[in-house]
Amino acid sequence: MNPAVSVVLATYNYGRYLAGALDSALGQTLKDLEIIVIDDGSIDETKEVMAPYLSNPQVRYFGTEHCGQPAAKNIGIRLARAPLVAFLDADDLWLPTKLEKQVALLAANPKLGVVYSRRWLIDEQGRHLYFPQPPLPRGNVLEAMFRQNFICFSSAVVRRIVFDQVGLFDSTLALAIDYDLWLRVAQRFPFDYVNEALVKYRTGHASLSRRTEERLKTAAIIMARFLDEHGGRSALDPALIRRARAETYYEIALAIRNRSRWAALPWYGRALWSAPNFGLAWQGLASLPLPEAIRRGLRRALGRPPDWAVRPLECP
Repeated sequence: MNPAVSVVLATYNYGRYLAGALDSALGQTLKDLEIIVIDDGSIDETKEVMAPYLSNPQVRYFGTEHCGQPAAKNIGIRLARAPLVAFLDADDLWLPTKLEKQVALLAANPKLGVVYSRRWLIDEQGRHLYFPQPPLPRGNVLEAMFRQNFICFSSAVVRRIVFDQVGLFDSTLALAIDYDLWLRVAQRFPFDYVNEALVKYRTGHASLSRRTEERLKTAAIIMARFLDEHGGRSALDPALIRRARAETYYEIALAIRNRSRWAALPWYGRALWSAPNFGLAWQGLASLPLPEAIRRGLRRALGRPPDWAVRPLECP
């Protein structure tokens, strides 16, 4: 008999966190699940960490040559036997009632394609970090998703039939693979969320933080491809498209100026070309001649955060 939920956990050299992720999945109050671990060619202690779990009939372990996260996750999806697929990254943790609460939402509304949840942030050692819970969208989320990927990946539960209709992860992408998938899903299916933090999302370790600029540039490519190849232009308001692109270019400028102030100039220009009334981009552009220490000092003196940020989404 097939389980109710297939948990796909793709991992690459995250052995130091893997046991915690597995224990949090096995500790769910919803017990009717399988855990599919795809070891994407790890060369750390992953195999040793997995050894005690191999006798558990709920755990299925598959080793592959290193093929990248999207391909590894796609292997997990293809192996899934349940009508619902949940994703858990190897460095994240679930609270015990996560799946139970999400499956209840999916059962109550058969039209839903994805159910996600709020999250907590933790550091490398598992300590909680300050994280103001933002407003989140539900229902038709395409416009909100185009502006910003608001879903914590390890919180998502997806109906298996969704992948049959929109396809799997794009294995040509190295980053932002979930953003690309959610855009395609949001064209066809409504989303919902559990209004509770049910995931501990680990942040701050080097493998994540050092790739911010690259991830944002990949997101800009995904946006353009969605517009030109997946019908996004006909599905979205032109004004929203311009604003979303401006926000993305602005965030790229912020990421770049941390290493090279003047290299951010063309990205501020792109933001203003997309949305000439985007005030944050004008402020960022005007601040370029100022040394960073002076700019930050002036903002602190005015009682403002040291960096400008894109306004949070205003969602129901």
